[in-house]
Amino acid sequence: MASVVVVGTQWGDEGKGKIVDLLTNHADYIVRFQGGNNAGHTLVVEGKKYVFHIIPSGILYEDKMCMIGNGVIVDPGVLLSEMDELSSKGLPVTPNRLMISENAHLIMPYHQMLDQAREAALSKGEKIGTTGRGIGPCYMDKVGRVGMKAGDLLDGQQFLDKLRSNVEEKNFYLTKQYNAEPASFDTIQEQFEAFAEKLTPFIGNVSMVLDKARKAGENILFEGAQGTQLDIDHGTYPFVTSSNTVAGNACIGSGFGPAHIDEVIGILKAYTTRVGEGPFPSELPEGDVVGDQLQTKGGEFGATTGRRRRCGWLDMVVANDAVRLNGLTGLAITKLDVLSGQPVMKIGTHYEVEG
Repeated sequence: MASVVVVGTQWGDEGKGKIVDLLTNHADYIVRFQGGNNAGHTLVVEGKKYVFHIIPSGILYEDKMCMIGNGVIVDPGVLLSEMDELSSKGLPVTPNRLMISENAHLIMPYHQMLDQAREAALSKGEKIGTTGRGIGPCYMDKVGRVGMKAGDLLDGQQFLDKLRSNVEEKNFYLTKQYNAEPASFDTIQEQFEAFAEKLTPFIGNVSMVLDKARKAGENILFEGAQGTQLDIDHGTYPFVTSSNTVAGNACIGSGFGPAHIDEVIGILKAYTTRVGEGPFPSELPEGDVVGDQLQTKGGEFGATTGRRRRCGWLDMVVANDAVRLNGLTGLAITKLDVLSGQPVMKIGTHYEVEG
């Protein structure tokens, strides 16, 4: 197996979790390399339903090591909630089964407040369809070089100094630009001191561990979130996520050399869906009989948001785009069974614009 990257080829929700679960049998390390808790994998194992937003789904296997790479942004509250839920189902998460990169950025309460305030301020046609979980503002702070990292939790004074500066700046925007309530420094301080106590044993250098594993001949599986058309650079901008979802980011988001990637598997749903706003050329409009059948039979509701997914026919322009952008070496096609009973199956082959 060696080093394999799994990515979505459409707008996410292609069923990556199932394929990752199959490949995890052959992997020693499972690495999440981008995105935050705006994405999710749903797995049903032995009658138990698991929804993962941050922890790689390989955590269901007790003999596997899961890694949260530096390209992931982590909401500590959500992460600890996932860990507690797994423990309640008989799968305790310990530092010898999960490592968080010291360079992974933290989603702070003021990120969520800004995310929601900005989206609320946009007119209907301008709304991005953000989940409101603080993803965009967190990545903005990362690029703006004022972000809070998981590693900052290891140094209490440094964390507080950075927090004080950030709260002061964010409150200016919240109160002056958006006429919203300010964030409370004291509340965040208390909350994150509790988070630090619980998460400190899990924080380490993911890049070095992965390099050591590679040299020892271990199999490494890189697990992407969302899909190619949501990539910040190559997707349907501005209706995209805030990170690079394509396979190239598996290396950047984990500190793994690109020459060491052996396979890139694209996950393709047999029809197309997307959640939120933005272009969708092969969409079947809401109320269309076939579109409604696909939506119902496929259970097309977001694993994270519960929002109804827009449905349409398979779009091969989008699929070919994913082949090129990710350098795919293979495809796994999911949900073919949802098309069962359809007298006609349509596939988009090209677009026409003004003739």
